[in-house]
Amino acid sequence: ARTGAARAQARALARGSHEVTFSGSYINRSVDREGSYDEFDGQLLRAFRLPGKVRLDKEIGRYGVTAAENRAEDARHQAATLLAESWWNWLGAAEEMRIDRQAVVNYEKLLDSVRRRVAVRDAAQLDADQAEAALGAARVAAQQSEGREALARARLATQFPSLPLGDAAPSVPRPELPPEGIETLGQKVIEHSHEIAAADAEAGRADSASARMHADKIADPSFGVRMFSERGGAERGAGVLFSMPLGGGHRSALADQADAEAGAARSEAMAVRFAVKEMAEADMSEARFRHAAWQRAREGLNAQLAALAKLREGHKAGEIDLSDELLGERQVHDAFRTEAMARTEAMRAITRLRIDSHAIWIGDPDD
Repeated sequence: ARTGAARAQARALARGSHEVTFSGSYINRSVDREGSYDEFDGQLLRAFRLPGKVRLDKEIGRYGVTAAENRAEDARHQAATLLAESWWNWLGAAEEMRIDRQAVVNYEKLLDSVRRRVAVRDAAQLDADQAEAALGAARVAAQQSEGREALARARLATQFPSLPLGDAAPSVPRPELPPEGIETLGQKVIEHSHEIAAADAEAGRADSASARMHADKIADPSFGVRMFSERGGAERGAGVLFSMPLGGGHRSALADQADAEAGAARSEAMAVRFAVKEMAEADMSEARFRHAAWQRAREGLNAQLAALAKLREGHKAGEIDLSDELLGERQVHDAFRTEAMARTEAMRAITRLRIDSHAIWIGDPDD
């Protein structure tokens, strides 16, 4: 809608604000000892832009359209970023929920095993109590993660009501670095930035507006024609009209204001460029360290799983205390959660880099 408004404004600037003005009057004049007379006059007057002002007005309009178009594209960019954030929030919460539910299942199996051993006097009641306490804690964690998943899903569905969501969130895939390379995508973040393009267009518009105000120190002249009839038609005439405002301190002050605003717009464009460059560097750095952190988390999970397998075998053989196995179960559960969170954050960071570089981008708004 704002792009449409900018295009309309560009058309208005190209046409100019000067219009033909018609004015007229009718008078009934009474003269002593002569009688009364019908008299009238009419005139057409129009101002004309001096050379160079039309070109500047068209430049201002073009820059305005360019800035509005890029702001519209940036709004779509922000919507894509919001979608990605909400999407990974949901998938990450669902991943943790599945892990916590599996932990509950594992503790239930462990408690059943301990209770059978207690029944045959192969384990103490204390062991069963410890296993039941661990199960209770796991159920609390599962209940909390289920709530976080429901909240993330509700937010995603509210923000994007037309997005089809299944009953269950898909699993978070294993993150892979972009095949084109992080550095290449980071450079494209700057090259394809609509924020930079809009700021540059706004600076160009301000420069043209400043030049226009300087040109307007010499006001536009008005030309026209006048016709009149007096003394009941006894006197008739026609003529040419000319008028031109004589500029003063007001126009000079407006030109100085436009110069300052143009300087501010150029500074803002430079600040936007710095901000986008910082965003590109942050995107690249985060994609690298999030992916590396996930790899370390995956390695830690594999080691914890191997250790837990040994603890379970040792506990079955009576060589390992239940407390040691419960500790191993908790550590594996924590390792699964850490790996899931690291996987989600790595996918989030890589997706953000690809969106900012337009490697992932939405098509036509009507699609």
